[in-house]
Amino acid sequence: MSGHAHRLEVWAPDGVPEVAAGDDLAGIVLAALGDGADLADGDVVSVTSKVVSKSEGRTRQGDRDAAVDEESVRLVAQRGRTRIVRHRLGLTMAAAGVDASNVAVGSIVLLPLDPDASARGLRREVHARAGVNVGVVVTDTAGRAWREGQTDIAIGAAGLHVAEDLAGRTDPYGNPLVVTLPAVADEIAGAAELAQGKLAGRPVAVVRGRADLVLPPGEDGPGAAALVRAEGHDLFGWGAREAVVRALAGAAADRVPFGAPVPEEELREALDRLPDRADRTAVEAVCFAHGWRVDGWEDDVVCRVSPATT
Repeated sequence: MSGHAHRLEVWAPDGVPEVAAGDDLAGIVLAALGDGADLADGDVVSVTSKVVSKSEGRTRQGDRDAAVDEESVRLVAQRGRTRIVRHRLGLTMAAAGVDASNVAVGSIVLLPLDPDASARGLRREVHARAGVNVGVVVTDTAGRAWREGQTDIAIGAAGLHVAEDLAGRTDPYGNPLVVTLPAVADEIAGAAELAQGKLAGRPVAVVRGRADLVLPPGEDGPGAAALVRAEGHDLFGWGAREAVVRALAGAAADRVPFGAPVPEEELREALDRLPDRADRTAVEAVCFAHGWRVDGWEDDVVCRVSPATT
């Protein structure tokens, strides 16, 4: 091969045993990787959240719907029996990540209590036992808005830059990059899943070729929690139907997922799109959805408004 080429290697070993509560996950991971001989400084070790949860005793018998309720902060959207929820970790996902696959019939697996902490612990043990400095990602499967299918994302990370902030740099043509922020931890999780497969029993993978993303020993970084947007910062805090219902519910509804009050000019533009400005219910709903409240009416089409703070 002539010239310079950047190469990324991904592999997932066979033969990883079934993991149970209390098992030494670091020992299992290292055994699958030649007792650490297959690892090099700068590698990223990817492990599925399922084996992390199993080792931490997050498997139990019981009702899946009840577990979803326990793990959820709020409902985002629902279509039939499918529930998209905001998980206690801040993740927005189907069924709060509660899974009944690759586990004994009648059992369910919940996400780890703290995936970033799990990643930190695994990283420390790999370094202590094998002497290699690796990054660690804990992965789970998630759907994507506007896209069919699912892909793996990082829900836990340690020793890794989870995103590359390119804002302020320029592309080869000299164009400034304003909001370019590749979520590299998620990209690593997706690459690892290609080697692992869903049904092959390979919950561990190694990604080699991005040592520039791996932090020095003792520096764990912000973790995957840094990739979670705070409530009210996402453009899609509710499902389409749920947003309509919440706006019409007005003051009795949860205002936080709609975000901070928009500028007054943006509110005016939204109100101007209403077919009937005399429809007070519609006006109040639009104001609520934009972070404002109606304080009173001057006449049939003129109202007094102010930014809502609660």
